[in-house]
Amino acid sequence: MEIVAIEAIALSHSLEEGQGFGSARGTTDARFTTLVRLETTDGTVGWGEAFAPPRTVATLIDELFEDRVIGTDPFDTGTMIDDSYTDGYHFGRGAFTRCAVAGIDTACWDLMGRATGRPIHQLLGGRGIESVVPYASTGYVTEWDQDIAEPMDEAADEDFTAAKIKIGRGIEDDVERVATAREILGDDAHLMVDYNGNYRAKRAIRSIRALAEYDLTWAEEPVPAEHPDEYRAVSERVDVPLAGGEAHFSRFEFAELIDVADIVQPNLGRCGGLSEAQLIAEMATTENVATVPHVWNSGVGVAAALQFLASVPRYPHSTNHPMPPLFEFDRSENPLRHEILVEPFDPTDGSLAVPQEPGLGIEVDRDAVEQYRID
Repeated sequence: MEIVAIEAIALSHSLEEGQGFGSARGTTDARFTTLVRLETTDGTVGWGEAFAPPRTVATLIDELFEDRVIGTDPFDTGTMIDDSYTDGYHFGRGAFTRCAVAGIDTACWDLMGRATGRPIHQLLGGRGIESVVPYASTGYVTEWDQDIAEPMDEAADEDFTAAKIKIGRGIEDDVERVATAREILGDDAHLMVDYNGNYRAKRAIRSIRALAEYDLTWAEEPVPAEHPDEYRAVSERVDVPLAGGEAHFSRFEFAELIDVADIVQPNLGRCGGLSEAQLIAEMATTENVATVPHVWNSGVGVAAALQFLASVPRYPHSTNHPMPPLFEFDRSENPLRHEILVEPFDPTDGSLAVPQEPGLGIEVDRDAVEQYRID
């Protein structure tokens, strides 16, 4: 089995004027990503996602990786991962390089699954997980100053039993948003908060302590990703588990994060793909740190994260796990998430099935991909 073609496909969808949304760190007016398409000698196609500014990472894939990938066996993707660090050691750990590798590696795993007739989670070791609990990633900071009650009511109406909301604009505002979310979701729901690194340690500590009564499952990125010492300072002074990882790009960055966080969140389109994510999960397990993927991707990235989560070790629990396998499902506008798949994922009944078909278990709609393609 040999790869004979690689294509990096830059995608973008612009939001309507005044409809930007995001976090305490700022809003976005577009959704974008880059798909990676690999084809082998027998015509088998594998898909991956490089989750980064699309034209930039697509150019990087064409310029740096095309000659390396064509002619290789997708089953040798581990060698490619190692080479991406060692051959390009001046910039191999850089963010865009890791994103490019992520798209190629995931597409290789899709090819391996299709070649063997098995879903990727089985190839990664499998844990017998057939479904996960989707949590609504919602409650964004919006340009139109949306009332937090609106997206929480929508999440409850769609039967979500877990949700994550954006906070980090001030402690009083944090408490108001979390109190409203908890009241609407009910006492039994898992509720997470995401600061997107907008606080320094002392303010983060004050905020998390002020939210203690609302029984948070985790507090995500309370401080900037580049300051592990601040993560440690917060962790030592609060009881709520800390999570992070969407802004971490290599095993080396995750090694630092694992030392100071309770939950690590690799994004499959950023961290180097399924091979690297599996290594990160194994590293986390040795320190009794949980792994829950970050997912704000296209439909291809959603599929990759689902396959990955179904393979993550549940150590040290075999039964009576205090936290179900939670899976982030973005509820904001993003046609790249659902329109590019022939059969989109539906998280609205409180359960999300892990695809059991070969590879990623999805079929990409090429017409829809072309609709959002940019040159």
